[in-house]
Amino acid sequence: MTASALSEAGAKPAERASSRRPPTQLLKQAVLLSTALLSLFPILLIASTAVRDPVEVRVDPFGLLTSFSLESIKQAWTVGGFQGYFWNSVLLSVPSTVLTVVLSTAAGYAFARCRFPGRNLMFYTITLGLLVPFFTMMIPLYFQLLQMRLLDTLVGAILVLTASGAGGLSFGIFLMRSFFIDLPVELEQAGRVDGCSEWQIFLRIMLPLVRPGAAALAVFTFLQNWNNFLVPLLYLPGGDYRTLPSALYLFASGRTLEVGPIAAGVFITIAPVIALFLVAQRQLIRGFMAGAVKG
Repeated sequence: MTASALSEAGAKPAERASSRRPPTQLLKQAVLLSTALLSLFPILLIASTAVRDPVEVRVDPFGLLTSFSLESIKQAWTVGGFQGYFWNSVLLSVPSTVLTVVLSTAAGYAFARCRFPGRNLMFYTITLGLLVPFFTMMIPLYFQLLQMRLLDTLVGAILVLTASGAGGLSFGIFLMRSFFIDLPVELEQAGRVDGCSEWQIFLRIMLPLVRPGAAALAVFTFLQNWNNFLVPLLYLPGGDYRTLPSALYLFASGRTLEVGPIAAGVFITIAPVIALFLVAQRQLIRGFMAGAVKG
């Protein structure tokens, strides 16, 4: 029997198996495909509008990639001031993400592996922050930052995002504790036998084993902080450190007919988070799935 005949014989069972798929599975795939297309179409439309000729955008707003021009992006980057707003978002999102991951990892290890009085009470008190809406504390936080002279400063906004953001310490400690608590006790016992201190056990033995969880927490926190609209609007009122979401709101005001520059501003705002998600999506899903199984 020739190689082509063997390949055809092997392909026939696969074709029969695919043709025997139950109708419910085909329906599920069709629904998932339709949902994916509906979700991707607005992003594709924004990207297409941002790089099309502004004249063609006014004539046909829903056309896709009929021309190529960077005029709208240049206008948003220079006239709209998105260059400065982009770096303000970086200066706000990156430190708050790093601070959240570092504190959450250290606290998660302490609550999972260290024995001290009131450990469970402190942990459940911290996780209660997941149940308290940010809207209930935003006014007291405003006056607290005002008294501490941290209002309208990057330090104050970073502290607010770290403490009470959607990916803040309450969620971070809860997630990282679920990773640490499932690690075998024999690992730290072996470290103590070798003469390691508590910090050495944490840094050299335990921390490398929870890197997927820390990476997932970092990506999730950065996405939340980058897209946060309310915190910069409330606690950075001067406008010197205005971030992309609040700047986009002001840039779109009064520009209802200039669709191209508005789409370019939206594209500049969402492009970094889309790129980050595409690069780290496997690590993000792996970290959250592992945390769900362990927790």
